[in-house]
Amino acid sequence: MFTGIVTDIGEILQVDQRGDLRARIATGYDIAGLDIGASIACDGVCLTVVAKGGAPRAWFDVDISAETVGATNIGGGWAPGKRLNLERALKVGDELGGHIVSGHVDGVAEVVEMRDEGDSTRITLRAPDDLAKFIAPKGSVALNGTSLTVNAVEGADFGINFIPHTKAVTTWGDVAVGDAVNLEVDTMARYVARLREVG
Repeated sequence: MFTGIVTDIGEILQVDQRGDLRARIATGYDIAGLDIGASIACDGVCLTVVAKGGAPRAWFDVDISAETVGATNIGGGWAPGKRLNLERALKVGDELGGHIVSGHVDGVAEVVEMRDEGDSTRITLRAPDDLAKFIAPKGSVALNGTSLTVNAVEGADFGINFIPHTKAVTTWGDVAVGDAVNLEVDTMARYVARLREVG
């Protein structure tokens, strides 16, 4: 489990197609304290550390199944040089600064509009139709692993406001119209929708 509070920005060093896709990701995390088998959310995708090293930069490897590649933005955009939002798994007693995030991406949203509003940036995204019903104004979503509050919803489109701090400590300062973004809807919204279906 995660909270959607990004704690490092990683960089893809290499990607190799083996039986599964393997990615090597540079990190600022202390490699000595990173166990093989640990879970790390990489742009919102919960992945398992399968190898690690520290020369010339600290790095860890993850294996990514074809199913995960197909359900996320990995297949269309993970290449050397790409920056990723990283978050280590939640530990008992950690502060819940965002919202509960599983790291199981529900689908891919598309950035359809960007505009500056003062020092902040308003970004409009388009969700897949089957996920739009789970997104509500003032509700939470995880986008590329970042816990965010929805400002407005119109059909499948929804708006997020990014303050300068968020853009500085995540990869949201790199985003452009047309980008594919990993979307995880709020678990509570999913439960409420299910209760309405069976109630």
